[in-house]
Amino acid sequence: MAGLRPRPDRAQPLDAPALRQKAVSLLARRERSRAEMHSLLAAYCDDERTLTALLDALQECGWLSEARLAAQIVHSRRRRSSAAGIRHALARRGIQPEVIAVSTAGLDEGDLETALALWRRRFGQAAVDRAERERQLRFLLNRGFGRGVALKVLHTTGSADDCDPSV
Repeated sequence: MAGLRPRPDRAQPLDAPALRQKAVSLLARRERSRAEMHSLLAAYCDDERTLTALLDALQECGWLSEARLAAQIVHSRRRRSSAAGIRHALARRGIQPEVIAVSTAGLDEGDLETALALWRRRFGQAAVDRAERERQLRFLLNRGFGRGVALKVLHTTGSADDCDPSV
């Protein structure tokens, strides 16, 4: 294709001040986990110790905070995802398991209410036939809610009259 330049495998290595500036620039755009920062900055730094020291310094300054990132993700996803889905999203971002456990503590108790609110926003009325009930069930299952929670929602809303639990 004309006009497209091939992307190099590795960027030019940066010295320590330039690497710090690159890290601050990345963090200024959005919150990132330590694992994300490590993978992004590894292309600019040949020395693992320098990169680790930089990430440690950013954490000490409070510029790099996995707890803050986890709280942000939990807050943004809580209205539209289950506790298990939120935990999965946090793990995908490379957040430490201890931080995930602390930030998602107590979310499981609200899954039924969240699923019910999500169902009401999406559907609003009980399904009239089996195909619609199964579609509503799949909708909830695809958002990470367990089968038990999804069936309770359908039963509560009157949609589970003859819903097959093996779906």
